[in-house]
Amino acid sequence: MSVSRIMSVAPVTVSMDDPLSKVKELFDRHRFHHLLVAEAGQLVGVVSDRDLLKALSPHIGKLSETTRDLASLNKRVHQITTHKPIVLAPTASVRSAIEIFKSHPISCIPIVDAENRPLGIVSWRDILKTLI
Repeated sequence: MSVSRIMSVAPVTVSMDDPLSKVKELFDRHRFHHLLVAEAGQLVGVVSDRDLLKALSPHIGKLSETTRDLASLNKRVHQITTHKPIVLAPTASVRSAIEIFKSHPISCIPIVDAENRPLGIVSWRDILKTLI
């Protein structure tokens, strides 16, 4: 079975210069854990919700929030993105994706076309769903 059959399609993308406030808003509004980073339509990186949590002040939205805490929302995507992520073509097998997950400490694999344009994303959760 190819990864195109299990991938999440139409992945949400952000650009390298987008502020982390935009990334936070997207994660807060949607139920996904990864955003693809694209420039000129080509994949350049991945940002996870964990990357965002590490970059933001833990005091945002709390009574102890200060101006300095809020300033962490002004950081840019390029400061926290994982550059040059491991990718697969849509024709790659699910077995190939499993092997990548076994050998690398990652939680998603962007699916790209021959021009490195993002088509979808496969997470380890997508693989578990197909096994059940």
